[in-house]
Amino acid sequence: MKVQNIRTVSLILSIVFYLFIGAAVFDALESESESSRKKALEQKLNELKKKYGFSEDDYREIERVILQSEPHRAGRQWKFAGSFYFAITVITTIGYGHAVPCTDAGKAFCMFYAVVGIPLTLVMFQSLGERINTLVRYLLRKAKQGLGFRETEVSMGNMVLVGLLSCASTLCIGAAAFSHFEDWTFFNACYYCFITLTTIGFGDFVALQKKDALQKRPPYVAFSFLYILVGLTVVGAFLNLVVLRFIAVNSDQPEPPVLAVSCISFLLVPVTHTREQHRSTENTSWFLPELQHGRFSFLKSLQSIF
Repeated sequence: MKVQNIRTVSLILSIVFYLFIGAAVFDALESESESSRKKALEQKLNELKKKYGFSEDDYREIERVILQSEPHRAGRQWKFAGSFYFAITVITTIGYGHAVPCTDAGKAFCMFYAVVGIPLTLVMFQSLGERINTLVRYLLRKAKQGLGFRETEVSMGNMVLVGLLSCASTLCIGAAAFSHFEDWTFFNACYYCFITLTTIGFGDFVALQKKDALQKRPPYVAFSFLYILVGLTVVGAFLNLVVLRFIAVNSDQPEPPVLAVSCISFLLVPVTHTREQHRSTENTSWFLPELQHGRFSFLKSLQSIF
């Protein structure tokens, strides 16, 4: 128990230290650029005031109108295709912020929809991950047999490697497609895919927001929706494997806690195994270990509900 407490405190301190590092780096990288953009904006504002003779209040009113009209430049967001897009961002917790409900009824339904949809989506991805995992392990085992390997069992390291390659391929395919359809640079498209598939969802880059794409480009709309759902499965599975591998390597207790990470906001679900049970089941699922010997699993309770 004492060692576990020390490990928990160490993890908390590590996260705090990691946050300080991130803050320092982002400050160094972005602060000067932010100041430059602010000065350029103020200079442009002064030029417009002199040219057209409007006051600060006039400018603020124009600014408000422009900001409110921004979402409408992409066309109607609340037709069926746009609403489906919004629903995906809700249940996957991506939350771009490109479209938000404005009515009280819409906001109330959104909260209820998320409460039901997020755990249901979590269970769906877990189940899908198991099926994918079974197929990948089968293919790897057959490949090892075909290549004449003495050891044909598929290890966690093998799965992590396949997950890494799958993740990289998914990001590259998405980046190539979105850079073409959205006229983004390949780097920005790759950045969009990463931010989306890790469910960070800043909203600075959002697909399907140009030239009424939601209404006029059905094949591209279908591709975007499918890419998000498939990509979440692949990237989330890889991140989960990395976490499980890290915990397996760094655990030295007889019964280390195994924490699995979902692809949706990396929700932590505790499932306790002995070291032997963990080793025997570490390849069972890409997402969450199965319930062993009646021990409690939040995922299993969700599966019993849905």
